[in-house]
Amino acid sequence: MAFQIAQTLAFIGGGNMATSLIGGLIAAGTDPQLVRVAEPDAARAAALRERFGVSIAAAGAEIVAGAAAVVLAVKPQQLVQAVKPLRLDAGATVLSIAAGVRVATLRAALGDGVHLVRSMPNTPALYGCGISGLYAPAGTPPSARDLAQTILDAAGQTCWVEQESDLDAVTAVSGSGPAYFFLLVEAMREAGEQLGLSPAVAAQLAARTLVGAAKMVDAGDTDVAVLREQVTSRGGTTEAALRHLESAGLRPMFAAALAAAARRSSQLGDELAAAKT
Repeated sequence: MAFQIAQTLAFIGGGNMATSLIGGLIAAGTDPQLVRVAEPDAARAAALRERFGVSIAAAGAEIVAGAAAVVLAVKPQQLVQAVKPLRLDAGATVLSIAAGVRVATLRAALGDGVHLVRSMPNTPALYGCGISGLYAPAGTPPSARDLAQTILDAAGQTCWVEQESDLDAVTAVSGSGPAYFFLLVEAMREAGEQLGLSPAVAAQLAARTLVGAAKMVDAGDTDVAVLREQVTSRGGTTEAALRHLESAGLRPMFAAALAAAARRSSQLGDELAAAKT
């Protein structure tokens, strides 16, 4: 999907994720004059204006009139307070990238006149290679779904889930996912040092191995299980390492870890719903 947009967009919050989306949209040809950002931090607001040429305001109420889409890009704990002063046009698309804030919570704060879409992006979006899960409640028109997806396509790939609770699993797999790989690189770096490599060499080997392996996966030509088999010679070094990881319970350990992340995501949704008043 192309992500050049010819409609007015309003971003509530100008942090890293909003910046990545704005940058991607403008790089694709979206007119900066169509992009408005509410950012109370003066230094960050000035940087956005200087970098992208977008319109800046201190408060969301100043920029939402006439916007086809409003992107909620503030911290979850601040979201309800941030949207209370907003008077959105009927039929506007509201895309929330705030983790854990459910549609019911958003609906209670914004009313019934807008089309709500929730998303869970991840931090590689800052480099244009993120992945975002999206959910829209029943009755959301295709035009709203398409507009929300187009915005997020500016920062990488997108996929839709059928149930809002699926976003808890999306959070566990991809939202929190980059940290799992950072931990893996950290562990490999430390293990390399223990085997006698210098810290610099161990860090370089671990990091570039992750990058190279990710590119092979991203090529999409071969399933990851087959890729693993292709580098695992019978009786070789890779087989020895993988046997140890499997015997140590790597797969059930990851299953339990992701289940814990999904549970915490659901709990955060409960907490934010309870705190909405």
